[in-house]
Amino acid sequence: MLDAWRDLVLGSSCVGCSRPGRLLCSPCRAALVPSPAPAWPTPRPPGLREPWAAAAYDGTVRAMILGHKEHRLLALARPLGDLLAVAADAAVDDLLGAAPLHPAVPLLLVPVPSRPSTVRERGHAPTTALTRVAAERLSAGGRPARCVSLLRTRPGLADQSGLDARSRSVNLAGAFRVHAPTLRRLARLGRPWHVLVCDDVLTTGATAAEAQRALDAVGLHPLAAVAVAATKLRR
Repeated sequence: MLDAWRDLVLGSSCVGCSRPGRLLCSPCRAALVPSPAPAWPTPRPPGLREPWAAAAYDGTVRAMILGHKEHRLLALARPLGDLLAVAADAAVDDLLGAAPLHPAVPLLLVPVPSRPSTVRERGHAPTTALTRVAAERLSAGGRPARCVSLLRTRPGLADQSGLDARSRSVNLAGAFRVHAPTLRRLARLGRPWHVLVCDDVLTTGATAAEAQRALDAVGLHPLAAVAVAATKLRR
């Protein structure tokens, strides 16, 4: 009854099964069983460091990502952020060992930036939103984490959708830079970080590799790139 009322008043339905009511109904949410694992694309872009994803980019997960990114279904940021947190947790456990990290070395989650024009068109920055949720989820689970939007895009960067692996690599060459004022504020905290690059979807790996390169250039060396989902890219 409550879901039917929501559909009547709000016009919403589940992105997974189209059931009237919640954007993600209880059965579809329960069916989201993450399986975090390394998600190396083929071919591997030069310099890409340990990419991890929580799920495959299909079915309900794909519908959630598209709904959140393209249709401003903002409530989906929380379940997507939860999946990103699972990928981050698994990556860190694998790379640094299963023992909990010392609180003095928290995770620094750096979202991959979108072009300013894209953010204006969409009315929000989807990757940043779900990275913030992931940081909250990790911190609540005893693994201190912080989301910091360190990266910016260069002028002239083209939309990545529709580009093949080679075109993405060319388009992304030198695409990101670290925002100096944000870096200075981070440096004033005077603490070490375990850095993770965060994205919603890992496709060719070119975006993650470029983000890692930009962070390496200022002395912040990412442990890995983590994403909600990964496509099954093979050549």
